[in-house]
Amino acid sequence: MFTGLVEECGKVKSISQSGSSLVLDVECSFAKEFALGESVAVNGVCLTVTEKSSSSFSADVTPETFRRTSLGSLINGSFVNLERAMKADGRFGGHIVSGHIDGTGKIAGWTKEDNAVNVSVCVSENTGRYIIEKGSVTVDGISLTVASVEKSGSDCVFTVAVIPHTWANTTLCRKENGSVVNIECDVVGKYVERFVKLQSEKSFEDDKNNLENFMADFPSFH
Repeated sequence: MFTGLVEECGKVKSISQSGSSLVLDVECSFAKEFALGESVAVNGVCLTVTEKSSSSFSADVTPETFRRTSLGSLINGSFVNLERAMKADGRFGGHIVSGHIDGTGKIAGWTKEDNAVNVSVCVSENTGRYIIEKGSVTVDGISLTVASVEKSGSDCVFTVAVIPHTWANTTLCRKENGSVVNIECDVVGKYVERFVKLQSEKSFEDDKNNLENFMADFPSFH
């Protein structure tokens, strides 16, 4: 589990691609502190450390992750947001982040407002239904608060206000209009939707069974 508080911008040292799978080698200052098998969020994607040196670590990207995230668009020299898994005795900043990406979005623009940079991101309607005003969202592994949400045709555009520290210490300042970013919606909303759907389905089945039992007791109704 992660918090969405980026520790460092790492740099992609090399990429080995085989079909739709990758092995990323990423330079970062805390590479030597990793244990093999440890989790690390790379642009918000939970990956497993498979090799390490004093200055870099390697992680596998499966075809499923390749298809659902923006990691396939990385090149040698790309900068990526890095966060190590949260320690059980650590402070809980940001919000609950699993590192399991819901989909990708595209940077739709930004405006400067006093000390903030307001960044707009366009996502699909399927992803956008979990994004609410003043809720939490993870953009390329960065925990942000949703400032506004609007429908745009079949898509959804949300805006986040980025403080100077986050702007300077993450990859957001390197993005351009149209840049693809990884989106993880607040996990709470997804579970609530699932529970409500299951309850609705159960209620429907209960009503159906009750009606069938009622009809069985009165054959003349058939």
